[in-house]
Amino acid sequence: MDTGFGERLRVLRQEKGIGQVQLARELDVGKSVISLWELGRCEPTLSKLIAIATYFGVSLDYLAGLED
Repeated sequence: MDTGFGERLRVLRQEKGIGQVQLARELDVGKSVISLWELGRCEPTLSKLIAIATYFGVSLDYLAGLED
């Protein structure tokens, strides 16, 4: 099953055992932004994508769904 960015972000967050509020603090965004990203209602900027990839230790290609 091909998962989108929001689903990948949710899974990464849950695997790390953190909530949306904690991730929002780590990325310096509001909790509602994390929710919107996970629901696919908006997308992060490139700088936030890089921060997400760095935080979770994954590649931008993984976040974009270009690799498993």
